[in-house]
Amino acid sequence: MIRCMRRRSRTICLSLAFITISLHLLLALTSLSIYHQPCDPPPPPRTDILRVLARTNYTSVGVSGGPAEPPTDTLQRHFSNKDAKGSAKGQVQTLSDKGWSVKGGENALINLAGGVGHHDSNQAEPLESDLSKLEALFDHPLYNIPSPAVPEEDWLLKVKPKVKASEKSSQMWVSASQEAYEDVQWSSDSNSHPPWLRFHLNISRWQLYLHRDPNMEPLTQQLATNRIVSAVQKSGGTQLKLVMSFPNYGQAMFKPMKQDRDEETNYNLYYFSDFERHNAEIAAFHLDRILGYRRVPPVAGRLVDVVKEIKDITTDRKLARTFFTSPVGNVCFYGQCSYYCSTEHAVCGRPRHLEASLAVMLPDLSLAARRTWRSPWRRSYSRSKLAKWETEPDYCSTVKKTPPYDKGTRLVDFMDMVILDFLMGNMDRHHYETFEKFGNNTFLLHLDNGRAIRRSTWLRLRLLSLPQYRLSDVMRASLFSDPLHRVAPLLSEPHLAALNRRLKTVLETIGRCQKQQKEDGGGEEIFYDDIADLKDLVVPPE
Repeated sequence: MIRCMRRRSRTICLSLAFITISLHLLLALTSLSIYHQPCDPPPPPRTDILRVLARTNYTSVGVSGGPAEPPTDTLQRHFSNKDAKGSAKGQVQTLSDKGWSVKGGENALINLAGGVGHHDSNQAEPLESDLSKLEALFDHPLYNIPSPAVPEEDWLLKVKPKVKASEKSSQMWVSASQEAYEDVQWSSDSNSHPPWLRFHLNISRWQLYLHRDPNMEPLTQQLATNRIVSAVQKSGGTQLKLVMSFPNYGQAMFKPMKQDRDEETNYNLYYFSDFERHNAEIAAFHLDRILGYRRVPPVAGRLVDVVKEIKDITTDRKLARTFFTSPVGNVCFYGQCSYYCSTEHAVCGRPRHLEASLAVMLPDLSLAARRTWRSPWRRSYSRSKLAKWETEPDYCSTVKKTPPYDKGTRLVDFMDMVILDFLMGNMDRHHYETFEKFGNNTFLLHLDNGRAIRRSTWLRLRLLSLPQYRLSDVMRASLFSDPLHRVAPLLSEPHLAALNRRLKTVLETIGRCQKQQKEDGGGEEIFYDDIADLKDLVVPPE
């Protein structure tokens, strides 16, 4: 009996083993057939995803494929004059050929008929419409006010026939390798000068460059494409800045990308806690030009190879020591500065290419000294204490009686700067600069981009509020010419819409001042009349 049960158990075990083996074979055959079917590969681990994203080349985003190299022909826009009619490309050609100072276009006088609504900037027709608006704006009489010839004493610099060695700039930075620089063969003829030198020699008492300045195109092209032969840190400041040098001895201020261009500032942050933005520097130049100020030094965007164009050529040992490779393979550096220079605030390429703004440097201080002034409406920079202008009702009247605001155009110049800052959202204007040569009778430099206001400023603001010259539209068109627009729009649509809202706020504030003036029986004139002979011709409608 027991023997029989053992035989049955053995038979059952063998049967179960056979069934198990058969099932495994069947499963293997099924898996093999599935393996040969096309299917999507499994997603890589999170680290691999980050590495892939980090190595994504900028030039593959919205640009044709190929290796990621810094654009060398960005500002040499390949647009034919034959296509200028009826195409956005032709409009860009018209703008660029004149150094963004538009020639031709529609009737300069204000046309009250109709307007163009909000649109998608990626479409060709709306873009062409925006470019036409920009062209018409720069053709308007308010942007072409006749001015007398510039007297000799109103030019910032003069060309000397011969320069002694002792008179050369003490701050001119020269590379350890002289082979990186071009042979200097300049004469008194401006055609022999590089674009940056022509820019310096054309600075006058009232503006940095002319409205129709043919030098703007080659100058911005130099910023965006010229070979960089030196990169050193600029001393001072709370955030990282570099001074870049070119083979023709030109120099530019480099500010790297630290935030995504469409990122909005956290409204809980204090005004001095935000990062400097490279696209804000570029936008400030374009906005300043659209407002008709021409007081922001020219700026261009650029993709910089942080290894080839910074690390490998710098002679700044402090800067060189801060380079490292991130866990996902990006080349990063952080430099040395007061606040935001640490591994936590490093700027990184993707994996080597980094967006940045490059602003042309002003003349050396040894040639054109500048004076720094504290803004009377600066912040308190305290979390608990308010500034005087926030607590004293008669503060403005006090400022108007205090030098240098008690005479000349300093106060209205300051109001121009305040409007620019408000439109940009710049809450950190604690100082401003002027050229010492011109004393108090000159413009303010809008760098690190009173109740009276210039009548010309007021009229231009009203002009930019009209549908046919809408500020957001002409800004979109102007920024289209920058090299980094090939990567992505420099200002997002919400940022452009904010310009229109802020412009409306400015005009409403001026309107309240006008109303108060009338209620006071005339009172003090709120406008400084700088265009008395033209106001009847070009006044936009209320």
